[in-house]
Amino acid sequence: MAAVEVKHRLPVRKLVAASIGNAIEWYDWTIYATFSIYFATQIFPKDNEQLALINTLATYALAFFFRPLGGYLLGRFADLRGRRTAMIFTIALMAGGSVAIAVLPTYAQVGWLAPVLLVVARIAQGLSLGGEVSNASAYLGEIAPADRRGRYSAFFYISTGVALLVASLLGFTLARTMDAADLASYGWRIPFLVGGVLGLVGLWLRRNLEETEQFAHNKAKAEQLKRPLLTTLREHPKAVGRLVGFTMLSTLCYYTFFSALTPFAVTTRKADAVDVFLALSIATVLFIALQYPMGALSDRIGRKPQLLVWSAATAVLVVPLSTLIGPGLGGLVVVFCVGLGLYTAMTSIAPAVMSELFPTELRGLGIGAWYNLTVALFGGTAPLVIKLLPGTTFFWYVAVGAAVAFVVILTLPETKGSELR
Repeated sequence: MAAVEVKHRLPVRKLVAASIGNAIEWYDWTIYATFSIYFATQIFPKDNEQLALINTLATYALAFFFRPLGGYLLGRFADLRGRRTAMIFTIALMAGGSVAIAVLPTYAQVGWLAPVLLVVARIAQGLSLGGEVSNASAYLGEIAPADRRGRYSAFFYISTGVALLVASLLGFTLARTMDAADLASYGWRIPFLVGGVLGLVGLWLRRNLEETEQFAHNKAKAEQLKRPLLTTLREHPKAVGRLVGFTMLSTLCYYTFFSALTPFAVTTRKADAVDVFLALSIATVLFIALQYPMGALSDRIGRKPQLLVWSAATAVLVVPLSTLIGPGLGGLVVVFCVGLGLYTAMTSIAPAVMSELFPTELRGLGIGAWYNLTVALFGGTAPLVIKLLPGTTFFWYVAVGAAVAFVVILTLPETKGSELR
């Protein structure tokens, strides 16, 4: 008698619960860069607006350098105590930082205590996000069947895209309904308060998540490891190098299109803020819609071809796209849609690709430490670099990063359908 094939059902509730924390983390992280042009002179002295914005973006960059520490500490914690426990802690820390920023006193009220408090809140968020990305990626990779890991991974950025869309639409609504003076006075606090509320939702959704079998079977091996960070370099140097190589481009793409372009288009290219937020919102809808199809595609054709197309196309197109940034909605829509459309080839499979690099006892720490160090170096400085470099120089910088990533991706083994180590 022929065996009846049982149709696989995605555990949507579990996938959403695992991904929602990452979505809230990225919402909080993104609104800081998006609304920095409005609150810079509230937290720093008003007498020099350009210096106030630079200081605000420098604080943004500083927090990134706590991400590797968070990735190391919370990644190791997740390898020893479990993905679920670590993910609950990270979302609580991020939401708390968002609320703290929302209620910050201004420089006019408390002087230099205001930027000091901002730095403390951002450090907390940096530590949190450092642990969240690695632990959520490991969780999604570990609960997925080998032949559907791309599909499961897609939920990571589906939820992230929804959160970013909320951030973009909120920015569009506030820019449309409030004048610049009101946004600078109090309007910028609203999205940070929303982030705190979303954090409570995320905690509620994650409360019943189960630990992965992969973690349970390898917990003892993780406890026996001595100097685990050194072990990643000594025993898995190619995995570390590959992770750094494609993460460099991934983080440049993320902060170029989701964060840095908003203040750049408004302040440098004199685009209308409403048009920028609307174009970003349209492109984010496309970004969300493409995640699952691209994840499913990788389960059929492999991870490597998608990553090669993404890196090659970005290298060729990012500089020409930059010439379209300016007044007018049409050009902005093209820039955001092409850039983010290409980026889905990577984001849809990011948890799968990263999880397939390291064995379970090192997965949280291996991804957390090296992914976040790369993000700190290239992503955290992106808004500041785009502010300081003249004209389209920054986009040439991204193009070179894409070319380097292409070479690194050529060395990747194909892992579709493989069992996790």
